Amino acid sequence: MFCFFKNHTIGETGILNGLTDWHSHILPGVDDGFRSMKDSLEALSRYESLGISEVWLTPHVMEDVPNATEVLKNRFSELCDAYKGALRLHLAAEYMMDSLFERRLRDRDLLPLGTGGKHLLVETSYFNPPAGLVEILKSIKAAGYFPVLAHPERYMYMDMEDYSALTDSGVRLQLNLCSLAGMYGKEVQDKAFRLLRKGYFSIAGTDLHRLPQLESLTKTRCLPGNIFKNLSKTDLLTTI
Repeated sequence: MFCFFKNHTIGETGILNGLTDWHSHILPGVDDGFRSMKDSLEALSRYESLGISEVWLTPHVMEDVPNATEVLKNRFSELCDAYKGALRLHLAAEYMMDSLFERRLRDRDLLPLGTGGKHLLVETSYFNPPAGLVEILKSIKAAGYFPVLAHPERYMYMDMEDYSALTDSGVRLQLNLCSLAGMYGKEVQDKAFRLLRKGYFSIAGTDLHRLPQLESLTKTRCLPGNIFKNLSKTDLLTTI
């Protein structure tokens, strides 16, 4: 999908039509994302109107938010019972690479990303890597999973050489669409576009925590040219 005119918004271009949102915090009442079932259902309804077809619900799991796997499964079941629309809903989790994650990985107590159950959505602090980052990534692979690094454009401690090394080692990178809209600042936005142009991203997601984020994203004016060319379903939005 191309975006040529400044007077067209992302919502108007249809770039979101058929999108799989691989990263969202729509599951209600479990983290810093959506708090109520009503708001979650409203978000899913809005997704339908934008043509989004599939949503992965990826609540935080970290030492400060130690969501138990069974609790998340039960909450997901409640959402599925309440939701009557056509979106395909899936449950995974976004894991901070901390000591809790290492324990969950050892115990295979995980909610993987992708229908094949072979990918784990992981994150770090925005400012500092965890101790032994490379070793943690290796342990994920040794356990039979592929690491998917959430919103790497937001990690201030990483540069283009780091991203190149990560992708060369088999780590997949997940783009936050809201980064392209400048919601996290100009530096993050510029880095997201550089990574996108280099083809480093494998999948994309909204990382949606609140409905106003979705409204801001869809109302973003597009830049002239083909900066969104890698957002086609055959390039960026590959199935994992």
